[in-house]
Amino acid sequence: MQNTRIWGRLLGASAALALLAPARPAAAAGLFFSDRGVRPLGRGGAFVAAPDDLGAIWYNPAGLVDCGTQLLIDGSNLNFDADYKRRSNVTDANGTVRTYEYPTVHGTTPVLPLPTIAFSQRYGDNWTFAGGILAPYAPLVSYPATVDGKPSPARYSLVTLDGSALSYVGAYAGYKASKTLNVGFGLVTLVGTFKSTVVLSASPPDRLVAAPEDPAYDTVGQITASPIVAPTLTAGVSWAPDPHIRIGASALGPMYVYAPAKMKLRLPTAAVFDGASQSGDSGTVSFWLPPVIRAGIEYRTDLGKESSFRAEVAYVREFWSVHKSIDVDASGTKLLGVKGFPSPFGVPPLSIPRNFQDANSLRVGAEIRFPGLATGYPVAVRAGAHYEGSAVPNAWTSVLSADSKKLIASIGGSLYLKDKWRFDAVFAQAFVDDVTVDPATAAAPRINPVTGNATKSEAINGGSYAFKANLIGFGLVYKWN
Repeated sequence: MQNTRIWGRLLGASAALALLAPARPAAAAGLFFSDRGVRPLGRGGAFVAAPDDLGAIWYNPAGLVDCGTQLLIDGSNLNFDADYKRRSNVTDANGTVRTYEYPTVHGTTPVLPLPTIAFSQRYGDNWTFAGGILAPYAPLVSYPATVDGKPSPARYSLVTLDGSALSYVGAYAGYKASKTLNVGFGLVTLVGTFKSTVVLSASPPDRLVAAPEDPAYDTVGQITASPIVAPTLTAGVSWAPDPHIRIGASALGPMYVYAPAKMKLRLPTAAVFDGASQSGDSGTVSFWLPPVIRAGIEYRTDLGKESSFRAEVAYVREFWSVHKSIDVDASGTKLLGVKGFPSPFGVPPLSIPRNFQDANSLRVGAEIRFPGLATGYPVAVRAGAHYEGSAVPNAWTSVLSADSKKLIASIGGSLYLKDKWRFDAVFAQAFVDDVTVDPATAAAPRINPVTGNATKSEAINGGSYAFKANLIGFGLVYKWN
């Protein structure tokens, strides 16, 4: 009977773990890699005090007042590479702790334009309304299933995120409250589908029936969480106390993600699973995404002859400490025919600890516009940088939570045609700190679902991480007035 209970809990929780992969939260310092938008990112993300194009719907909706009627379309490709060399501590039968090193695994992202599509319409002298769709700048990383002919050391965190598609969809309004004060607000909803593949382990960590991480007990889970619909509110203000100064601030509310999920499990090849099958494929996953506040101050001046200069310093804080856990309910999924426990067996609920922390970012950026020398059309050049902390504590860094402290430097430019068209470009390079997670302090668990078992499962995220990333983007704006 004890064996039956152990196997039941073990396999039930293994199936529940298949729902973890959709839980990839959204925000720059947490798990998005950088802030967004071709023109704003060209200024290092310092675009909060007084944005005057449709990048305002992300940075500060009060800026819509200065947009008028316009259409903005842009797209960027995030080129992200990660190298992970896993190390884990294993306690042998004599109680001696030994550190085991695995081969390095390399993760890459596909070429995938991340778009912005937005439109605004001015009504009267005071109101501007807008709508838009924004894709997050998130690295959809894939790792090989095998390395040197053996199972990948990263497999218990992530194999691939191919097939995921997430966007922010929003409706916004800007209002000119006075000659010096603009306000804005909006309803924003994270929508889309999250699809991933991850390997789960049904091997008890105390060597009850097999060695930990025995490949014969690996379960491949392919999960689709859809539809994701997580609404929140955003608001902002922009104040001009002087013709040369703009001060702005904005806030984005927290999001609660509660999404249905479908999962397909390829059960282990171990003999105890011979003839076993899955009945049903439904479940849900839920977690919190953080509120965000932004503030900036901009200096601007007219240089004459169609020339102008703008420079901004901005600060962003993301309250990732609300992201404490991922809660999984897979009550619609059952396992049949596994030797040694009742059939069918209902999958129990599971709560996965995350324990993220708040993160801060400081941005500086500037742009100068001047008449074109060769073409006769005005041009603008811009540059900026932002330093960003990580919301992922060192002990919780993994290939799924692939983030670190970083400095992102960017350059960009625009070409203006006949006061109607503007064509934009940006290139950004990330300088990312390497991360070393001591196996002795690594915290991301290969969950031990065997309640009451005194043997602690080995963490799956110890080792060293190295990240490289750059981004290139292009866009256009058309203005009616």
